[in-house]
Amino acid sequence: MPRGGFAKLLVLGTSAGALALAAPAHADTLQEALSQAYQNNPTLLAARANQRAVDENVPIQEAAGIPSVDGTATYTEFIKNSPNSFTAPDRTFRIGPSLTVPVYAGGAIRNAVKAAKERVSAGQADLRAIESSIFNQVVAAYMDVLRSEALVALSANQVEVLTVNLQATSDRFEIGDLTRTDVAQSQSRLALAQGDLRNAQATLINARETYIRLVGEAPTDLQAPPALPNLPENVEIAVDVALENNPDLIAEKERADAAGFDSEVAGSGRLPTVALFANAAYTDYFNTLAGGAGGIAQEETTANAGVQVSIPIFQGGLPAARQRQAQARETAALEQVIATEREVIAQVRAAWSSWQASLAVIESSQIAVEAAELSLEGVRAENSIGSRQILDVLNAEQELLSSRVQLVTARRNAYVAGFTLLAAMGRAEARDLGFVGEGLLYDPALNYERVRERIWDWDRDPEPTATATSTVDVPAPDASVPAEDETETVSGY
Repeated sequence: MPRGGFAKLLVLGTSAGALALAAPAHADTLQEALSQAYQNNPTLLAARANQRAVDENVPIQEAAGIPSVDGTATYTEFIKNSPNSFTAPDRTFRIGPSLTVPVYAGGAIRNAVKAAKERVSAGQADLRAIESSIFNQVVAAYMDVLRSEALVALSANQVEVLTVNLQATSDRFEIGDLTRTDVAQSQSRLALAQGDLRNAQATLINARETYIRLVGEAPTDLQAPPALPNLPENVEIAVDVALENNPDLIAEKERADAAGFDSEVAGSGRLPTVALFANAAYTDYFNTLAGGAGGIAQEETTANAGVQVSIPIFQGGLPAARQRQAQARETAALEQVIATEREVIAQVRAAWSSWQASLAVIESSQIAVEAAELSLEGVRAENSIGSRQILDVLNAEQELLSSRVQLVTARRNAYVAGFTLLAAMGRAEARDLGFVGEGLLYDPALNYERVRERIWDWDRDPEPTATATSTVDVPAPDASVPAEDETETVSGY
């Protein structure tokens, strides 16, 4: 079926009333539910905070290559001086700064910074994946509520129909037109329908609870979902787009690149390091140097500067072991890229298959519903003239109910499978769905740019606080369905 056909079929199907019921929040549309989750879902907000922590690894690694200044102050009280020292003081106080300027570290700092940058990119891709996963869960929860409400309405309607049927059967039994067996069959079907209604109500409550957990508010008057954008024409296109845009695959590739830089960092341990240094010191002997003898300075200021070169000669094989270890991890990262690529391809193909199967089920179920309605009408007419038994009527009613349930479920499955396909293709994020304005999109690159050049030691952010909305005060959902919509929902098939 073409893309437009799916969208048209879904909108028409839901507008018929089969999926447009609701019960106990503010998110009346799917876009509003996704927007609420985008702003308040704690899992997504925590992932953003974790990514901000990953951003800090870049300035942390860069700090090793930036000049550092230390200040040291020392007060010393000499309890017992050497008898061979004729100038030893009784006490001293020394204070002075020390400057160190890294010049060369064998490439360790440069490659460590590159690895950190790659992991920032990988983390940003992971954040995309988490966002897409949350949206996928919200869409499934939204559609589950709609489906469950429709199934409760169908089950309630079935109970009502079978109650009327039992009463009519009992009346006909009283006048000898039917047998006790006919009444018992009607009673049995009604009891089963009542049990199905209770199960449907429990499923609806569970669906609403899942919605509240993900969105942060209770579902109220949910509307039919919009058509899904950017669905592919065929599975080959879907796979090609996924291999280019899937965030999980992008993240693994970035981590593999970072592991390559880690190998270079490990190998730098066998290379020389060079640093410049400069020190200055002021010393006060408290007039105790050489017993306070005249002509000897009791205070002094000194300074020195130089170059320090450290050349590793033998370290017991430590640098080689570290590099071999890093290379093994790089190999594992490269293999993980292939594993993720396989998984992405499988996800896309499976989602495509589920989507196409659900569309086919929708078409067949619509035919089945129409045929079952005609069949029930005919069986009832034939039963009224005695050519059909009550059991035939009960079977026809059950067949119609099963067809309607299958249609409702297929519509839900088609939408969820379509969205899952978009998620696997990397097209199920806020920037793709367009339900929030450009100014409201969370851009992780902004925080990275904010922190990467900050070198002041006392540069702090505000105290951490949680911003996700709590659901403690959200009332427990029930299984009610608007009574005025039940008849419309059933007749809408």
